[in-house]
Amino acid sequence: MYRLRPAKQRGITRNDWLKSEHSFTFNRYFDPFNMGFSDLRAINDNKLAPSAGQENQFQADMEIITIILNGTLEYKGGNGTTKFLTPKHIHTVSTGTGITYSEFNPSVKNSTHFLQIWILPNKKNYPPSSQTKTVTKKQLLNRIKLIVSGSGKNNSAKIHQDTEIYQSILEINKTVFFSIPENRKLWLQVLTGAVEVNSTIMEAGDGMSVTGETGELKISSVNIESNFIIINLRNLTI
Repeated sequence: MYRLRPAKQRGITRNDWLKSEHSFTFNRYFDPFNMGFSDLRAINDNKLAPSAGQENQFQADMEIITIILNGTLEYKGGNGTTKFLTPKHIHTVSTGTGITYSEFNPSVKNSTHFLQIWILPNKKNYPPSSQTKTVTKKQLLNRIKLIVSGSGKNNSAKIHQDTEIYQSILEINKTVFFSIPENRKLWLQVLTGAVEVNSTIMEAGDGMSVTGETGELKISSVNIESNFIIINLRNLTI
């Protein structure tokens, strides 16, 4: 079964420094029909205003993956480290027993656009850790690349869950194929541009769940350039 989650149906958090659109229940946005998908708990599409951010955020027992789409995100970890994340970086945090962290936009004139994915770990109380991987546009262009996994294979960022995240940037009229794994669930999210997935048009912000299907996904860009991810998850009931 293919189920489209249109961008316009997402929940919205909006204030003078942040606009965040939520594919699933998050913070003050509650949707009983979209509480999560397998181990996936959040896909937040964030736009952070210049010189804005949030400090002293606390989180425990969550795997947080950050993908920068435009601009720079300054991340300050609980251990005092500071990282400046750009579109060439994939940043993962295993919050484990609990961390306090801050996220800021260091630019005084440009906004920062980033995607944040939250995934439940396979057990609680891991020691907190973080990792930053460099993934260039050349590595993603017109191909599907593994960027996050539970094993860390192929130089992907490692998280504490049986989950894989793939990313691709497609030029217009280019096509890639993704084999649907047996007894798994897939979530496809379009980050920018627009793609056609097995005859369904998906635009930026749209998500699609794939359950109980076989064969493959045929994904073609119908925009000048399109950026999307595929999340391969355990076949859980949620």
